[in-house]
Amino acid sequence: MNFHRKKREKVDLTLVSMIDVVFVLLLFFVVSTTFSRQTEVKVKLPEAKGAEAETHEKMITLIIDADGVYYLKGEDGLPHELVNQNIDTLKQELHKIAVHSSQLPFVINADGKTPHQAVISALDSAGQAGFTHITFATEESKPGK
Repeated sequence: MNFHRKKREKVDLTLVSMIDVVFVLLLFFVVSTTFSRQTEVKVKLPEAKGAEAETHEKMITLIIDADGVYYLKGEDGLPHELVNQNIDTLKQELHKIAVHSSQLPFVINADGKTPHQAVISALDSAGQAGFTHITFATEESKPGK
């Protein structure tokens, strides 16, 4: 009887082709992934009790931060700071928007610590531009506060 073992061939695993496949997959995922970078203005809305707010698909949003800086939310959904904070600039921008969409709801998101004059000036400018459906955004009052 011959009990000699046959010599085993060395198993050679080529990693080069596997690395190529992994890199192709990595490249595919990097290219096909959309990186959504939302830039937001941090606004702490004042609290109020009231009826549930209506939601509209399209609306014009003016954001006023705690320092009284105006931001208009564009069609891309991102807030854009005005070129300068002059009230005439705000009026001009609102007039441009009102030409095409004065019937859309106009929402003012003002921080709870926004100077009163900034909010009143924005409200007055929106009315002069021709917006008729003007509302203020608030947060629901939390019990215990």
